[in-house]
Formats: sequence, structure tokens, C-alpha cells
Amino acid sequence: MRVFVTGASGSIGSVVVPDLIAAGHEVIGLVRSDAAAKTVTAAGGTPLRGGLTDLDSLRTGAAQADGVVNLAFSNDWNNMDQGIEEEARAVKTLAAALAGSGKPFVHAGLTPMMPGHTSTEEDPDTTDGPTGGRGRTSQEILALAAQGIRSSVVRLPRSVHRRASAYGFCSVLIATAQKTGVSAYVGDGTQRWPAVNLLDAAPLFRIALEDAAPGTALHAVADEGDTMKSLAETIGGVLSVPVESVPAERFGVIGRMFALDMASSGALTQERFGWKPTHPSLIDDLAAGDYPSLG
Repeated sequence: MRVFVTGASGSIGSVVVPDLIAAGHEVIGLVRSDAAAKTVTAAGGTPLRGGLTDLDSLRTGAAQADGVVNLAFSNDWNNMDQGIEEEARAVKTLAAALAGSGKPFVHAGLTPMMPGHTSTEEDPDTTDGPTGGRGRTSQEILALAAQGIRSSVVRLPRSVHRRASAYGFCSVLIATAQKTGVSAYVGDGTQRWPAVNLLDAAPLFRIALEDAAPGTALHAVADEGDTMKSLAETIGGVLSVPVESVPAERFGVIGRMFALDMASSGALTQERFGWKPTHPSLIDDLAAGDYPSLG
């Protein structure tokens, strides 16, 4: 299958693309720079210059492909609304290009946040709060099944991690501890954060591309929910700094999200698709240290 991948050189794409190619697929990777083009080429893919806001490049990529994997998102916490709007426009453009084709369209979404309840694949997307717009976009993608598109959403936890390089939300905790000399958590720290190792998450996009039925939500969740306090304690131990509770505002625009319970399960995805996480947990990766300088 020839697959058009947005975000092909990003932290997730840089693992998804080689996995697709190793499985025998061809990859057209959307890139914004010469460096990104070299990354995609080195992995065995074909770069296509453009970006999530370049709608013509999205149409071109989709027209050349047998399926689409949409991984790109700005991840600029200070301009979250703009990033959500860009993603929504991109999805509408890709959907229009794929309508009626029966081709697969796999999108990177977010696990639902349901305080006090461990969310599952059968729960609806979260459509309110700071990232509610992303949830609404995911809902629209699942509904594309009615338009002749084999759409699916791989819901990712907020901490997609890989030792020494990426930690998701925990990158903020690490950076704060490095900068202030205090490893902080919000409130009593009992709120739970799910997680998945990047090396486990990447193959699930291929599995969805190949096998997911139209309108399917999959959960790339390995750790259902470590408490924020336990994460802060692990970071504090590695950096040899004190661990303290702080107001949510200490973490800026995303601080209010840090106060929420986000526990989630990937059990149904494991049962339905035979996906099994095997790589180190978030706590294990944090405890191993090797943090990049984030502060």
C-alpha cells in the first residue's frame, strides 16, 4: 500500500514511517524542511514538501496514496486554539480528497478524559476543555465511515515516551524541575496519567491502517494511570531535587489539565487487534534518567 503520512519526520512519525516500510508499504512523507526531507528519505520514504496549513500539498499527497496516516499537530501550547483549527482544516481537506474511495484514513487523536473513570475505546471523545476541539475533530473522522472512508482514530495518552528523547506531558515536569530545582505536582497528586512507549505506539498506526473497520477507535495505552505524584517523585529522585505540590497555574496554560484525572485503558485494543506493549513503562523510562536538557 502507498501511504501518505503527515508529520512524517516528527517524534511519532519518525518511528511510524520505518515501521510501515518494514511491513512492505511505500511511504510519501509530508515535510516542511530539507532536514525533514533527509530524515524521510533515509528511512526509505519519498518526501513531499508542504505542511498541515498547505492544503494543496495535502490534496496532492492524498491523491497519490492508497491510504493516509495523519500524525501532524503543532504542539505549541501557547497557541493551542490555532493548532486545533489548523488540524481541523487539514482533516476536512483530507476527507474531501478521500470521500467515496474506501481508502483508510488513520488519525492520531487523544484518549478521553473522564475523571474518576478509566476511559476505554467505547467512550466518546472529550469535546470540552482546552483540547476539546481535537476531540470534536476525532469524532468527525470516525463519522467519515458514512462517506465511504475507512476511518479510524488511534487515541494517544498525553505521555508518549521514549527514553532520553520524549516524555509527553512529563517533559513539562522534567523541564520545571530542571529550571526551578523542585519536582512539582498539582494538588494531592492522585490524578492519574496514562502512557505508552513510542516504540509500542507506532505499530498500532500500521495495524489500524491494515485492519481497522470504518469508524474504529483504538487506544495506544500501555500504562493505564500513574499518579502525578509518583511521576514527580521519580523525576525528583533522578534529579536529586525536592518534591512538592504546587498550584496548577505554575505550569502555565496547560496547568489546568494537570489537575485532571485522565486514566485510560487499551485492553479492548489489545484483545481486538492482538497489539501487545512490550517496551519499558513511563516510570521505568523516567527512573532510567538520561533526560535531555529541557529547562
